[in-house]
Amino acid sequence: MTRFLTLIGRHRTLLIFAILSGIAHHLVVLASAGTGAWVVSRAITGQEFTGGLILLGVLLPFVGITPWLESYLAHMAAFRVLADIRGRVYAAFERLAPGYLLERRSGDLGAAAISDVEQLELWFAHTLSPLVSAATVPVAALTALGTFDPTLAVALAPALLLLATVPSWLRRKAEAQGVELRAQIGELNAEAVDTLQGLRELVTFGSTPRFDVLEKKLLGAKLAHARRSGLEHGVTNALTVFGLLAVLVTAALLVSGGSLDPALFPVAVVLAATTFAPVIAVTDVARDINQVVAAGRRIMTILDTEPPVRDRVTEFSEAVTPRVVFDQVRFRYAPALPDAVTDATFDVEPGETVALVGHSGAGKSTCASLLMRFWDVTDGAITIGGHDIRDLPQDDLRKLITLVPQDVYLFNIPLKDNIRLGRPEATDAEVVAAAKAALADEFISGLPDGYDTVPGELGARLSGGQRQRIAIARALLKDAPILIMDEAVSNLDAESEQEVTQATTQVRAGRTTLVIAHRLSTIRTADRVVMLGGGRVIATGTHDGLLADSSDYRSLLASQVAGVD
Repeated sequence: MTRFLTLIGRHRTLLIFAILSGIAHHLVVLASAGTGAWVVSRAITGQEFTGGLILLGVLLPFVGITPWLESYLAHMAAFRVLADIRGRVYAAFERLAPGYLLERRSGDLGAAAISDVEQLELWFAHTLSPLVSAATVPVAALTALGTFDPTLAVALAPALLLLATVPSWLRRKAEAQGVELRAQIGELNAEAVDTLQGLRELVTFGSTPRFDVLEKKLLGAKLAHARRSGLEHGVTNALTVFGLLAVLVTAALLVSGGSLDPALFPVAVVLAATTFAPVIAVTDVARDINQVVAAGRRIMTILDTEPPVRDRVTEFSEAVTPRVVFDQVRFRYAPALPDAVTDATFDVEPGETVALVGHSGAGKSTCASLLMRFWDVTDGAITIGGHDIRDLPQDDLRKLITLVPQDVYLFNIPLKDNIRLGRPEATDAEVVAAAKAALADEFISGLPDGYDTVPGELGARLSGGQRQRIAIARALLKDAPILIMDEAVSNLDAESEQEVTQATTQVRAGRTTLVIAHRLSTIRTADRVVMLGGGRVIATGTHDGLLADSSDYRSLLASQVAGVD
């Protein structure tokens, strides 16, 4: 958890004042309790105690102010630190996308970004300050007892030391339980997301999610955590009683032997009882700190994971001609896997549309992903305007390229904001202009709330063709010189296909376009066709030329017409 202390950064001052307030609170309580006991003792023996009452009057307001100040400052700092950490996690998701995210369930990653980060509040808001107080306040109490008689400090010290070590007794078991508990929570969260997204299929086929099995596992993890926590709680109480008895007996013996003023007897007992408060506060929190450690490890795993691509440079100011060249590109997704693309060489001239075709698994989508630099090539190079894309900062590269995917993702926000993802600073007028160019304005205007219509989760309230036109509007609004299209009409009916085809013609105009094509209607509109097979370029040319000269190309078209790929 000390690694997270480096993330405190600019919020360090708040935490320092919170810690000082916590220490002040325990010291004030210690002084108030001791003074109160002294006043009672003096009153019982008929001695003057006015000075003690005045001191109590001064101390008591601080008994209420200091804990409020500690809690307020600690939580203010904690919430700000959590926001910073969550920002780092989101940035890591963006940095690691899409490779790392394909290996983890989205619900589990969501639990890491939300639930695991929130778990860290226990560390920043409820542990740091009590931990420092527990290390300093008992020293002051032992010093005060030692001024009465050193034997009292010696009697109390063993119980305090043992109490401070309680969390470490079952540390390994606690850490294992924390890891298991956070993993089960993440798994259950992932299952919930999968179930909600696949609810239609579950209902259709009469299947049930795995909630029962996962709930039993989570229940088992929670019960194991509770048993260990209960054991630590019992030991803590026993040591507290042992320490109080040790001081009580020692003080009684000292009074009976004449070594201690009887008026100090209740003061010594009250000081001993009060001394345990900050230590018990830490041990109470420490019983759940295993979950914080496990949550922290899950978060640090994400933050420490190496991204699939890294920028070689941070700045690039040259003008780039939108000419795309794949030069003997080879790529594999993992060292143990075969090549997904092998010695692929082709180009897309400025303003030209090239259709990338081939059977499933030929490497079409991989080429598009490599151009977007979701991964880096294993060998060879991809250049834009003669510049290796690895020599372009990723932000600059993404500004040059826009993507119209086959499966369009719409956020559950107004349609105008979904379109504005293409250029966040765009005005409403520019959003409407892009929608008109994408032939989306007519259906959007016909919706009850128009451009303020929320499309539902995953755009469920819109048809496939409508979602595609929203994606095309995004691309038009971004106005990047290079366009990648993943067959926007492959899953549409004839009427929707015609509408989307008109919109795609608009977005392709004047742009360097790479189309992952499946339908003959799309292939025929391309200036050139590049056919892939087994990750290699096996044919290139115009549609008519390949139809006349390439048996592989004719076979591909025949299989697509027959509905076999």
